[in-house]
Amino acid sequence: MTNETSGNVDRRKFLNMAGTAAAMVPVAADSSAWAQTNSMIPTAVGASVQTNFTLNGRLERLNLDPRTTLLDAVREHLGLTGSKKGCDHGQCGACTVLVNGKRILSCLTLAAASAGADITTIEGLKSAEGKLHPVQQAFIDHDAFQCGYCTPGQIMSAVGCLAEGNADDDASIREFMSGNLCRCAAYPNIVEAVKQARDSQDS
Repeated sequence: MTNETSGNVDRRKFLNMAGTAAAMVPVAADSSAWAQTNSMIPTAVGASVQTNFTLNGRLERLNLDPRTTLLDAVREHLGLTGSKKGCDHGQCGACTVLVNGKRILSCLTLAAASAGADITTIEGLKSAEGKLHPVQQAFIDHDAFQCGYCTPGQIMSAVGCLAEGNADDDASIREFMSGNLCRCAAYPNIVEAVKQARDSQDS
């Protein structure tokens, strides 16, 4: 006796019925409440969202793909290439910038999520008169870089580390700067640079 004659649904019919039911879900879900909730999500190819933030003291208005990271917005759309794309996975720290005074990994942060924020990159550290930030000067004084690729992220992270009060001693500096990798292994010089910048702030 077959499944059809016994009154049961065979496997093929079951899959067809399941597929039909699944196809009907979006139609049923397209209620006014669902539409209102998702009205801000761009769905069309090439759709963009407007993002406004202050970058190094200047208000920027951008229309971006909602998937654009803050790093790509700064580098590709605003032309500030000091922040580096190293691993693009948040593991090396080369992309570190300050958002509202806090250090973040810009390769893992969506530009749209930074709307209204005050963002500082390596280009924004020097004074209006062109004087280097104490951390920048300390990195030069202690030769705290070799190839220089990680240096912008190292400097921005050091600025954040100092602002957080996490540079009391060598161990603290190493711990709270550990998210920034230097493949050239200039770590001893980096520690000395952070200490000089710390001491210059205290004096």
